[in-house]
Amino acid sequence: MEYRRMGRSGLQLSVLSYGSWVTFSTQLDDSLSDRLMGIAYDAGINFFDNAETYAGGESEYMMGRVLRGKNWDRSTYVVSSKVFFGLHGKANKPNQRGLGRKHVVEACHGALQRLQVEYLDLYYCHRPDKQTTIEEVVRTMNTLIQQGKILYWGTSEWSAAEIVEAHAAAQRLGLEGPVVEQPEYNLFNRQKMEADYLTIFNHIGMGTTIWSPLASGLLTGKYNDGIPEGSRLALEGYEWLKDRSYTEQKLEAVRQLQVIAGNLGVSLATFAIAWCIRNPNVTSAILGATKTVQLEENLNALAVLPLLSDDIMEQVDQLMQTKPAVPEH
Repeated sequence: MEYRRMGRSGLQLSVLSYGSWVTFSTQLDDSLSDRLMGIAYDAGINFFDNAETYAGGESEYMMGRVLRGKNWDRSTYVVSSKVFFGLHGKANKPNQRGLGRKHVVEACHGALQRLQVEYLDLYYCHRPDKQTTIEEVVRTMNTLIQQGKILYWGTSEWSAAEIVEAHAAAQRLGLEGPVVEQPEYNLFNRQKMEADYLTIFNHIGMGTTIWSPLASGLLTGKYNDGIPEGSRLALEGYEWLKDRSYTEQKLEAVRQLQVIAGNLGVSLATFAIAWCIRNPNVTSAILGATKTVQLEENLNALAVLPLLSDDIMEQVDQLMQTKPAVPEH
């Protein structure tokens, strides 16, 4: 396993990590989640990602049961949660979502209880909150740090301008700004990581824990001939994933990417993950495998990484025709 420092922080994360979005309590039971987390940990993965909203908190309960049962040394793994959406979806009442101090603090306490840990290594603001001042968000996160309930705070799917605003507020207040962003990053979604965030990488030193490196499974090739029963795009409640992912244009790109991967003698999934972690601004790519064979295959991305020469990367850019244009500053 390779470990990368999370931006300019002192925390080191495995370049491949394991997350619970969609899968825990939706596709996985306790037995399989225990097995998959064990395989990940034994392979050197030290970062496990979660959020209050995943399965309405049940994902954190499940991961907490696994962590308690494994009894791993707490210093050997990093665990995260995220706050914004709340536990109850559309049934949330006032103060049960967003980044106001009341919800952030209560959500943190809830995550600690569900995950059965004394502190969160990483605590993300899952989305920006236009109704709460950035000063309140910064102060609240720093209070949690001072209380020892979280070690670092970060953002997820914030714009570069919003992250810069958070750091400016933290500097004015003499407090800690966010040190990590969690954006989507894959061969179909490149703009933020390769263009918009360059300033915050270069001048602020943010780390990143990217989600959906396989574009919700599209970049495995398993959807080329239809949507398999029980797959992520077939799940009730995740129709939005299908609507944005399952297009003929993307499927044709996947088929052509398979040819490039096949010429290297590797699977498309490992190729796509290796492509993501080739970007030095990626601290960790979050895997979401639901089967042991999938996770073991995904872990092979580290062996594929050296095969991605500049010529191969150029082939990919020409095929995808999605290389972002770097904005002027």
